[in-house]
Amino acid sequence: MTSLLSINVSYNQLKGRIPTNKAFQNLSFHAFKNNKDLCGNISGLQACDSSGTSKSNAMDKHKVVIIIILPLLGVFFLILASAGVFSIFNPKKMDVKEYQEEIPKDLFCVWNYDGNIVYEDIIEATENFSPRHCIGMGGYGSAYKAELSTGQVVAVKKLHPLEDGAGLGSKAFLDEISALSEVCHRNIVRLYGFCLHARHSFIISEYLERENLSKVLSDIEEAVKLDWVRRINIIKEYEARVSDFGTARLLKPDSSNWTELAGTYGYIAPGIYVSDFTKLAYTMRVTEKCDMYSFGVLTLEVLIGIHPGELLSSLTSSSLPTSQNVLLKDILDGCLSPPTLHASYELFIIAKLAFLCLDANPESWPTMKHVSQELSKAKALDLELFHTVTLGQLMHREI
Repeated sequence: MTSLLSINVSYNQLKGRIPTNKAFQNLSFHAFKNNKDLCGNISGLQACDSSGTSKSNAMDKHKVVIIIILPLLGVFFLILASAGVFSIFNPKKMDVKEYQEEIPKDLFCVWNYDGNIVYEDIIEATENFSPRHCIGMGGYGSAYKAELSTGQVVAVKKLHPLEDGAGLGSKAFLDEISALSEVCHRNIVRLYGFCLHARHSFIISEYLERENLSKVLSDIEEAVKLDWVRRINIIKEYEARVSDFGTARLLKPDSSNWTELAGTYGYIAPGIYVSDFTKLAYTMRVTEKCDMYSFGVLTLEVLIGIHPGELLSSLTSSSLPTSQNVLLKDILDGCLSPPTLHASYELFIIAKLAFLCLDANPESWPTMKHVSQELSKAKALDLELFHTVTLGQLMHREI
């Protein structure tokens, strides 16, 4: 560049500071015209700032920054405005403690995730808890099907009044039901909320479209649809749903001595409770193995079509020793045709496991893992054995 005497850089869209060597400083403005942002000590050009850029270039940069920031600020305020509108039309579910403080005790307290459940809807949907809407009864109350004005179908359990009147409406009750409403498990029926009222108290939960297994088996038209293959699959793959999860603790959350029986009569291991005509109390430690007895009862119910309570009583009665000579094939549900050879083998294994779960000695009850392993085994069975095996042989594990 030291030997350069003259140069013309016009019409090149150049920008920046002009070099200070002699070749550039002696040029006129015409040698630099029509360049976007050149600056320097040339007459007609802009003076350079400290960073070496023209003042107009700096201003352009500020304009770019403003152009970028303004839309971002606009989007931010739009989001804030949208959130405000959403919160107005979709108010946040009130905290349980705040709810308790703000609603008078003689009114109802109902909440759920979409806010559509209200007391009047429940009363109208159940026709003031008419028996025609009743879908079941239990130890804590009666359950009703309720189709609300929104089209949503829920199950409503109308609670029996507590003897001491305590529990309902207390802080412990509200805290407990709040916790239960957050429980999310595929085998537990979802709890939506509750209602406390001077006339009624009830719990609102998910409604299951299908009836319970016991009702299906007791209805001949429905029972015949459950052939042996389907019944075997029910036992092997049945996905149970617990509908009263936490109810015992919910109604008496402050109880420190859990002697009340929490479960369904006829399915609970007999060693768990005794009757003194006033209450039922635990007489043995409740463990996961107690569920195995319930599984045994349920399994026999699927096989014979009715609850096996009477059958089990006769088998353990010393006054009816001949009951143990009854053949397995003779107690199977008579509304179905005799099972096929393959089904006969599976029914034999299932019955064998059921009686093992119903053994008089709780220490002999198997684990569910053992039951699952046995059900998955594929073995051949002498058809004659299936037709000759007795209930006594199954009870005493003689085969």
